[in-house]
Amino acid sequence: MSTGQVTISPAIMRIMKQRVLSASEFKATCLACLGEIEQSGEPITITRRGRPVAVLGPAKHRLPKSPRNSWARKGRILGDIVNGDTSALWEVTRQE
Repeated sequence: MSTGQVTISPAIMRIMKQRVLSASEFKATCLACLGEIEQSGEPITITRRGRPVAVLGPAKHRLPKSPRNSWARKGRILGDIVNGDTSALWEVTRQE
């Protein structure tokens, strides 16, 4: 005889743990929801008139840091970079 216990699959448990908000609730608390997702990593399902329309979840990958100023203070300029003599670098100007 069964003891009355039910086994629930992990996929169903994940769905049951998801937070569900109506669109108006989400609109009123969207910044708090973003903070909650950032901390817990769990998605939030947003509904309109009881039907799911969107799932808001954590980003899969962090965006790469902007390359702007990535080389700032990492090099030194030696000499004149505007009016420097580069004739030694060009084969055309070499006299043999």
